[in-house]
Amino acid sequence: MSERSGRRGIGRDLAGTAVLVTGASSGIGEAAARALAARGAAVALVARRAERLERLAGEIEAAGGLAVALAADVTDGDAAADVVARAVDRFGRLDTVVANAGVMLLGPVEHAEVADWERMVSLNVMGCLYVARAALGELLRAARQSADKVADLVLVSSIAGRRADAGSAVYNLTKHGVGAFAEALRQEVTQRHVRVSVVEPGPVTTELTSHLSPELRARADERWRDVTVLDADDIADAIEYIVTRPRHVAVNELVVRPSESVF
Repeated sequence: MSERSGRRGIGRDLAGTAVLVTGASSGIGEAAARALAARGAAVALVARRAERLERLAGEIEAAGGLAVALAADVTDGDAAADVVARAVDRFGRLDTVVANAGVMLLGPVEHAEVADWERMVSLNVMGCLYVARAALGELLRAARQSADKVADLVLVSSIAGRRADAGSAVYNLTKHGVGAFAEALRQEVTQRHVRVSVVEPGPVTTELTSHLSPELRARADERWRDVTVLDADDIADAIEYIVTRPRHVAVNELVVRPSESVF
């Protein structure tokens, strides 16, 4: 048996690595932070809700992990750069970034509030770009200098980045944009062993739908009425799988749907 085939199915150890997760105060971000901390990574928790971050950091550390709460609004480019610098200052390195922060504000274009469009573009697109740009130098350094000689940038998108639906035009636009950015960046850095991955979940039970109007929420509930939807831990598991692959394996795109879903 070759050395490579002998490693199949065995994930990388994350002990001694550092991870930054945006949108970590709830949902997929919180679940991903817990999962990666359980695998041994030190975790920088980023979101606007400081109280939730502090509580999560305390729970991770009570379980034997290492975490720091860094409240920030990543739609501000300077704040995104600062939070990356603070994470590196705290842990001395940055091996993995999970850019998860996002918002979903649905509705037809004809009567849409432009402010809702601006909010989605600001967080789903620009927040992602600001964090990726700020972290890229540190990820490249980790890929050169770390023991495993690899680093990961994981962008949490959506199946809305694979298909377009009436009533979600601008949300679709933002998520398609994330996928395009990820693929272009992948081509730029893959030979330097920074792996760029996109995770595209189907419906997940998180706070994302809390911003919908009662009418739209009822419509979504009806659409998925006969489907067992995903939960945040399902997506955290996918993220954990991506970042624990051996150095020669890059999972660049991972779609996670409920098994009963036809969408």
